[in-house]
This record gives sequence, structure tokens and C-alpha cells, in this order.
Amino acid sequence: MKFGIADYGMNVWHGGLYSVEDRLLTLRELGYNGIERIEAVSASDAINKATLYRQLGMDFSTCRGPNVQAGIEWTCGLGKEYVWLTPGQVNREVDFDVYCRRANEMIRVCAKFGLKAALHNHMNQRIENQNELDKFMEKCPDAGLLLDTGHLSAAGGDVIGTVKKYFKNIVAVHLKDVELTGDRDENGRAVEWRFCELGTGNDGLDNAAVMHELVKRGYDGWVHIEHDAHQREPLDDLKVSLEFLRDAGFVKK
Repeated sequence: MKFGIADYGMNVWHGGLYSVEDRLLTLRELGYNGIERIEAVSASDAINKATLYRQLGMDFSTCRGPNVQAGIEWTCGLGKEYVWLTPGQVNREVDFDVYCRRANEMIRVCAKFGLKAALHNHMNQRIENQNELDKFMEKCPDAGLLLDTGHLSAAGGDVIGTVKKYFKNIVAVHLKDVELTGDRDENGRAVEWRFCELGTGNDGLDNAAVMHELVKRGYDGWVHIEHDAHQREPLDDLKVSLEFLRDAGFVKK
């Protein structure tokens, strides 16, 4: 199993990513194995960045290019296993059936490249809650699942139940904790919340139990820690989260 980060929150905190090498070195020092996505503007840029990762003893799990087709082709060429499922519009305004129709087309094409097109369940996007996730997987059974524990828990979903039901679809995991700063609505969805360091949440999400379930079922893929919005230096938060995984016995001390 490899432990990386999804670095969206770092980019928000710093206002952008200014040096891939600098970021990789600081994360390596903490004990992480890589960053989820290479962001590339050309095929040569993708190769150069993949080379840098390898030189530094770091790794990644997918590549995002300037358009979906490029991302699929470059991810395939770099020997990775999945791309994010991005079938056009993904917000809550798009019709559910239209989204699934487009998703199945992307899933079909990705399969020709030996890739999984992986759904990333996400608050405020088309597939947000447990009911939508279940309906999506029924209509798109060949989709991969980039399971986000924090987003599903904040939406009132059953994270461990989802691992059990869709384990064969899981290609990677976003592990995050949830701090409720307000109530939940009648459907169990958080009204106000923020994502926080592992082990510091208050919404009942047990990420250690999620990890135990994954390990019990033989999961050996990427687990990416993600803090969508930091309130202090991101490396401090990421250190706390990795220590949580060390204390729980998932990362060697």
C-alpha cells in the first residue's frame, strides 16, 4: 500500500503550485510516497515530471492533461491504472441519467486503454450521497471508484458499507476527516462542515476502521490524504494525518 496526498488544499493555501520538486521533497521528508496527480500541459511535460518523480523516489497514481483525451492517453502511456471520471458537466445541475450515459461512454473508451474511469464522490457534485452513489454504480457497474471517505461521511453515507459493497471497484482512496461546524439536515447531510486532520473529526467517521476493512479485503493500492482547506501550514496538518496512520499500524514508524 502506498500513502500519498491529494494536494488541492496545499494549492489553495499557497495560492498555487510553484515547484513540483520542492513539494515532493518536503512530502518525502514527512514520509509520504507521492502525490496523486501529475498535472501536465504536453506529453513531454508528462514524461519529464514522471522522470522527476522517479529520480526523487516518489510516485503518482494518475495524470491530468489539458483535455480528457490527453489525460487518458498519457496516464496509459505512463503505466498507471485510472483517470478521474470527468464526463462533461459534473455539478448538481446536470441530469443524472445524462451524467450516467456520458460516464458509460468514458468508461468504455478508458477500458480500451486498460484504464478505469473512476468516480470521485464529492459534496456539491452530481454524485454526492449514498443513494446517488448506489444508483450510479447500478447504471455504471464497470466504473472505478475513487472513494472519498470524508465527502461520503459528510453527505450522510455509509463509508464502511460502501467499501464492503463496492470493494472490487475501488481504485484509490481519499482519506479525510470531517469536523461538523453546524447541524445535519433531515437526510443526514452536513449543513456546515470542514475537512480536517485524520483523527480530529467529530462526525463519527472512523477512518481507522475503514482502513482495517480495506486491508482485511486485500487492498494494496493508493491511499491519498487530503485536506481541502487548511487553517495552518499544510505540512503540519499532513504530519498529523500520517502520524494517525502510523499509530493505527498502517504506516511503518
